[in-house]
Amino acid sequence: MTTFLESLKNRRSFYALGRNVNLSEEEISDVVKEAVKQSPTAFNAQSPRAVILFGSAHERLWEIVEEALKPLTPPEAFPNTQNKLAGFKNGYGTVLFFKETDTVKHLQEEFELYAENFPVWAEQSNGIATANTWTALEEVGLGANLQHYNPVIDEAVAREWDIPANWELRSQLVFGSKEGNPGEKEYLADDIRFRVIH
Repeated sequence: MTTFLESLKNRRSFYALGRNVNLSEEEISDVVKEAVKQSPTAFNAQSPRAVILFGSAHERLWEIVEEALKPLTPPEAFPNTQNKLAGFKNGYGTVLFFKETDTVKHLQEEFELYAENFPVWAEQSNGIATANTWTALEEVGLGANLQHYNPVIDEAVAREWDIPANWELRSQLVFGSKEGNPGEKEYLADDIRFRVIH
């Protein structure tokens, strides 16, 4: 098995995250930037954007999520939600992934034949950039898990960090030291998922 495939295999959802990280914020930021830069996009649109949060900014994100969810969650269920969010807050940082929408609109206007596909391709590009970043963080020894609290937190996040109006929040990748093991993962049988045609 190649090193790349081994990295894909090891990239799992780690929910027990901590701050026992030996890399500097600059080193982690460089990993994220390079992973996003090297991720392919349709028509070289380069529409994925990333905001990397450390320290108090990372903690503030999860406070924003808690504030947004409290009025939307039944009171009896909210302690469980708080515990889950506290686990994310215990991590070392979070990467916010965004889709830059002006580029998508421009391509729709320029290439009308493919107009309906550009939003789909932009989502695929974000997925690739996110998965590549997650795998790259795994390669440097960090655990991570992917969350989707958008659109509930979109406006608050935009206000907090002055996010451009044409950046649409798509996901939140929480990362940190691995303080536990990922759960068991089950796979569908190959004959259900794949066809090899000669």
